[in-house]
Amino acid sequence: MHASAKLPRVVSQSILNPTIESLLEGKVEFVNWDTCDMAESPIDGIYCYGHRKVDAALMDRFPNLKVISNHGVGVDHIDLDAARQRGIPVGNTPGVLDGAVADLAFSLLLAAARRLAEGDRYARRPDVVAFATGERHGRDVHGATLGIVGLGNIGSQIAKRARGFDMQILYHNRTPRSVVEKDFIARWVTLDDLLTESDFVVLIVPLTDATRNMISYRELALMKPTATLVNIARGGVVDTQALTETMLAKKIFAAALDVTEPEPLPRDHPLLSLNNVTLTPHLGSATVQTRRKMAELSVENLLAGLAGKPLVERIA
Repeated sequence: MHASAKLPRVVSQSILNPTIESLLEGKVEFVNWDTCDMAESPIDGIYCYGHRKVDAALMDRFPNLKVISNHGVGVDHIDLDAARQRGIPVGNTPGVLDGAVADLAFSLLLAAARRLAEGDRYARRPDVVAFATGERHGRDVHGATLGIVGLGNIGSQIAKRARGFDMQILYHNRTPRSVVEKDFIARWVTLDDLLTESDFVVLIVPLTDATRNMISYRELALMKPTATLVNIARGGVVDTQALTETMLAKKIFAAALDVTEPEPLPRDHPLLSLNNVTLTPHLGSATVQTRRKMAELSVENLLAGLAGKPLVERIA
């Protein structure tokens, strides 16, 4: 983009989605997170593309800050309380990615259940000249019990897909959702009961102080030895060491992870070598159509905040 002193100055990372750049062409001047001089001419906005930390200290370095716009729905990397205290609106992109994330959740569930990644690696091996039909048996998905931890918008979309597989649906939220229960024939249970009864457990909760490491040694021990854990929330919702030990010992059937803690895992991490672990590189919303919608909404939030107007989607 062409810099102009008349344009609002927005801090973001250097590599952005081309869609975002085209939507903001001639409307803002982007300033690189890593190379900008924080003391130079005023910064008017922060555009979060990725998970760069935006805390109180960073906000205070920009006294003219008018808005923080996040490309995504998860905002655990932004200090919302600090933003509220400073009167800085924070926007995110709820709704537009629900279907895509639910699709990926079910993709991971199916892949882990039927050992697709392991089967793919086996089918490609140069030494395999005949398939062994008695190996790599998976688990049935149809008719199984699905436990959804976090039955919000995305969780509801997952439940909708599960009905097509004739799954029994359990869920755990802080409070029951009677309308959703009726729509998807779902039953609220305690977290312990969900872990004990489910064949598949899908985590889709925001990362907060209350949910960090909510799945650790005790919780994993409650799961059936035939069960699968799917995490499409945030890596920090699961205690990585506890999960690693559980999977090494084969105490549950499988884990399927779109998110990890840390992210990515160190290249020598034990989880990377296990056939009972399926991994994707944080692909939850990564479809062409969904990322376009996210770009459009996050840009609308950014431009509205810079103009002093209400954000289309405001979380703080």
